[in-house]
Amino acid sequence: MNILRADHVSYSYRTKYQKVDAVRDVSCTFEQGGFYAIIGESGSGKSTFLSLLAGLDVPSEGEIYVQEQPLNQMDRDAYRLNQASVVYQSFHLFPLLTALENVMLPMEFKKIRKKEAADRAAKLLLRVGLTERIFRQFPKMMSGGEQQRVAIARAVAAGGEIILADEPTGNLDSENEQKIVELLKKLAHEDGYTVIVITHNQKVAEETDHVFRMSDGKMEQVR
Repeated sequence: MNILRADHVSYSYRTKYQKVDAVRDVSCTFEQGGFYAIIGESGSGKSTFLSLLAGLDVPSEGEIYVQEQPLNQMDRDAYRLNQASVVYQSFHLFPLLTALENVMLPMEFKKIRKKEAADRAAKLLLRVGLTERIFRQFPKMMSGGEQQRVAIARAVAAGGEIILADEPTGNLDSENEQKIVELLKKLAHEDGYTVIVITHNQKVAEETDHVFRMSDGKMEQVR
């Protein structure tokens, strides 16, 4: 099932000195249950493209469709709350909230009762391989791998079907890198999420179902 589609998408911006064509005429499709990697060198346009898929920016040309509905005609804040969640390299957890509270947050935005949100958050933390020891810990008390698992649990808690991960293993050692990749793969293959990972790490890309490469704002599918 087609979940997310880019149709001749371009994105340009101006600096003080020049026009930058960050994304140039990109077309691609992402299916339900698929695990995708977008690779490329720094400055290739891959993170900019992820921002477009997340609705954080709007294409200069072309269109992004979510289940064939134009994203630019949708409430993009609601889209990120209800359909697509972003996972970052630097985790972006709230430092004054515990692991459990961080995962509860998107559910509280949806007005889900606190008890129900806490129960679901606890189940999600266990689902991503954390123990109850972590539930009441603050981010600074956790390892990088633990923080990224909390961030992924929070993305799942939002209840959408798309996970957009920007270098999710970039701050992790090789052991935790593999654990996070396996977790994202399970979310795609077992739970039906569409998981799109931006990465420069070839080992991570090799674990995915499909690989796109970006260079100078253009994209090609390599697998």
